[in-house]
Amino acid sequence: MAGGGNFLIRVLSYLANELIVNGLANSPKFQRFAVRTSKRIEDISNMAAQQKKDIAEQVKDASKHFESFKNQ
Repeated sequence: MAGGGNFLIRVLSYLANELIVNGLANSPKFQRFAVRTSKRIEDISNMAAQQKKDIAEQVKDASKHFESFKNQ
């Protein structure tokens, strides 16, 4: 009997997931949310990459200045 209950739960879970996925896929509000969220994450990722480059340049410049100061 336990195996039959497990099967029923799996079927109900599958049906619920199908309804939720189809509902969200066909929802203009959810699509706008997904596009805005994706764009925002991409923007944040680009800003982080630029900050990483800027910090690397600053560290490189500081290292050069430190070396020149050290050699004096």
